[in-house]
Amino acid sequence: MRTTLELPDTLVHEAMALTKIPTKTELVKFALENVIQREKIKGITDYFGKINLGIDLNKLRNR
Repeated sequence: MRTTLELPDTLVHEAMALTKIPTKTELVKFALENVIQREKIKGITDYFGKINLGIDLNKLRNR
């Protein structure tokens, strides 16, 4: 999909230098993938302590 974006040059150049990504298109794809991954991880952490897996840690440690 073609989209026109107004991006601050300083942010784009700094991100390209830090990530060693050569093109703006690849940089935007990389940024979007990272945002999606981060948000999915946040969703997973909402389940912390809510799922009982029935695991006995002491029994596993003594194996």
